[in-house]
Amino acid sequence: MMKLVENAAGRLVPAEINGEAATPFQGVGKHVPTGRKAAPPLRACQDYPADGDKVVADIKTALVNAGLRDGMTISTHHHLRNGDLVANAVFAAAAELGVEDLRWFPSASFPVHEPQIAHLESGVIHHIEGSMNGPLGDYCSRGEMRGMAVLRSHGGRYQAIQDGEVHIDIAVIAAPTADPFGNCTGDRGPTACGLLGFALADSQYADHVIAVTDNLVPFPCVPWQIQGNHVDQVVVMDCIGDASKIVSGTTQITRSPDRLLIAELAARFCDEVGIVQDGFSFQAGAGGTSLAFAIFLRDLMRERRIKARFVRGGSNQYLVDMLEEGLTDYILDGQTFDLEGVRSMRENPGHVNTSPFTSYNWHGKGNFASMLDAVVLGATEVDVNFNANVVTHSDGKLLHGIGGWQNCLFSRCTILPIPSFRDRIPVIVDEVTTLCGPGELIDVIVTERGIAINPLRKDLISAVHGSSLPIVGIRELKEEVEGICGGKPARPELGEKVVAAIKWVDGTVIDGVRAVG
Repeated sequence: MMKLVENAAGRLVPAEINGEAATPFQGVGKHVPTGRKAAPPLRACQDYPADGDKVVADIKTALVNAGLRDGMTISTHHHLRNGDLVANAVFAAAAELGVEDLRWFPSASFPVHEPQIAHLESGVIHHIEGSMNGPLGDYCSRGEMRGMAVLRSHGGRYQAIQDGEVHIDIAVIAAPTADPFGNCTGDRGPTACGLLGFALADSQYADHVIAVTDNLVPFPCVPWQIQGNHVDQVVVMDCIGDASKIVSGTTQITRSPDRLLIAELAARFCDEVGIVQDGFSFQAGAGGTSLAFAIFLRDLMRERRIKARFVRGGSNQYLVDMLEEGLTDYILDGQTFDLEGVRSMRENPGHVNTSPFTSYNWHGKGNFASMLDAVVLGATEVDVNFNANVVTHSDGKLLHGIGGWQNCLFSRCTILPIPSFRDRIPVIVDEVTTLCGPGELIDVIVTERGIAINPLRKDLISAVHGSSLPIVGIRELKEEVEGICGGKPARPELGEKVVAAIKWVDGTVIDGVRAVG
């Protein structure tokens, strides 16, 4: 029987994950790291070609050269999102080599990675530690995975690698452009996807690093986002992916009248509390409502002739328009969400590629997230204590990843613009199904039926006193929505088995996801 312990949020979480002791969540800012950063093994220059040419025949050859064996950890990244072809090719090659019990450590997975289910079934992959979207999340929710999944934020993933919590044996980096030495960039080539920041930690800390490209250029590949000095081998494929599929349903602006109203209210709120002023900064998530928020904010800035010092991406055409119009000095890009973002990164000096180390790593000497004046994010559920869920739905199914969501909660004002119900199921509940972010860090909930401000933010409550904005209490909002939807939603029927652990930004366990029937 799995041992569960109660953490500081009152959640029962596993004391052990895949045979390793786990530390329960202790409260925001309470867990203090110890020790030193992890490090890869030393390598000598004489072990590599003197002419700098590290190209090998194919992925299978590279895995053999890397010493692939049972039980290893293989990492991949998700810059190509639903267009990625490399991760599937890696595990197809691993299956041909007859290895078993691999831990797959992606920065995220997408529906395109559904073929990995066959490798989970056959025993090639033991379990996944990375954000899961779509079919893989559904597979995990049914309790089919032999090991326990682990979901981390983007910053939490960097923290886990840096702290030595996860040791990567072989990192595989899909590189839209690379040279034979292993210098890589994502901002050019036929499959250009923007930056490669999610692969940075993998390149720095993995025992062995393989760069896979479909656009090999003569040395030097300039500018390089991944340094060839960290790369052991280079593989050339016919095609590493479809860059057009970095655009997905979560990166399209909403057309829903209700959600456009939510986005407008969120922008007005930022204006009325004094956030929108010269030199401010903001980040909007990848959801359609968050993108609409950026449009309303842009219009306010034009009208007032206000210029932001920087905006944080996920970059997209709307942020690029703001940069090129002179409404912001910089885009500090953590992930490129469309091809206009890719073009801008290549062409605009003010469009800067960043990584989870600079942006989100909680075990660093500060990060960009806490410097943001406002961040606008999504959520699947919020409860009356402002706790929020982003990985499961009201039925308890695990169908989303965390992304940078947890890390962004440390901004000066965290706003969740969400519909009050989805499919006649209230989004505001007594207690979230899965706790991903503690309510003390979530400041404002914006719905089409009103705006609820966390009572802890007396400054924001005071700032909107006498405003025409529809300010309501969160419990009042919940009761109104329940009246519309015919009462409280039924709690999902979940099993005893914990199929996934949700890590907080500091590596502690904030909650667990239980199997669904």
